[in-house]
Amino acid sequence: MVTQVIWWAGMCLEGVMLFRGLRERLLLKYPVFFLYIAFVLLEDLLRFYVYRWHPAIYTQTYWITDFLGLVIGLGVVFEIYRSGLAAYPGAARMARNLLLLVFAVASAKVLVSVSYGSVWWPAETTAELERNLRIVQASALISLVVLFLIYAIPFGRNLRGILSGYTLYIAACIVQLTLIPYFGNGVRNLWSYVYPASYLIALCIWTSALWSREMSPEVKPSIRLECDYEAVRTSTRRRLQEIRASLGRAVRP
Repeated sequence: MVTQVIWWAGMCLEGVMLFRGLRERLLLKYPVFFLYIAFVLLEDLLRFYVYRWHPAIYTQTYWITDFLGLVIGLGVVFEIYRSGLAAYPGAARMARNLLLLVFAVASAKVLVSVSYGSVWWPAETTAELERNLRIVQASALISLVVLFLIYAIPFGRNLRGILSGYTLYIAACIVQLTLIPYFGNGVRNLWSYVYPASYLIALCIWTSALWSREMSPEVKPSIRLECDYEAVRTSTRRRLQEIRASLGRAVRP
């Protein structure tokens, strides 16, 4: 009963968020985030329909929609980086490339482990992939917060709300996928209420932070950040040239 109340309350908040996002034109500013909210709302409705009238295919529906939600969730992380580092295109480009590389490596690890198995289990494969990518997402968001604190880059209210709520939800996902399976039934039963409640809290944070569109905070370009980025880019380019030269000498007869 409690779970159903949390579930219906979450869908109501998702609908309110989409309405406010449309009215305040925040959908244009954070399109991927609001796509994620719209997807979760449709996902909840679809799962309810399948569970109620077609229970035989509920498991397949759950894991397919879970995977799609995970993919869109990755886009939310990229959008947070894009918005937060909008005044620093060089640093944003480097961060985006690094995130793509790390996400690709995490996905490849799961696919390689699956290829050695005799049977592909969607539930186990998706759960392992989600755990790996959620950990990468958490690391990326923590790194962004540290970067903002080091270079004194201001957070706007809208972006701060998206970041705070999504970090809370990802933390709950990591606990759900990593730690909870090792506890007893008592903890699992309690977590079955805590986990959806954490998403409801995230929705409350998002609804409050995105109730109205704020003026973009004035960001003074950080010379220090740009200098650090140029130093990293120059060093990386030099190392790649050295590696290319070494490979050329090694293959040359």
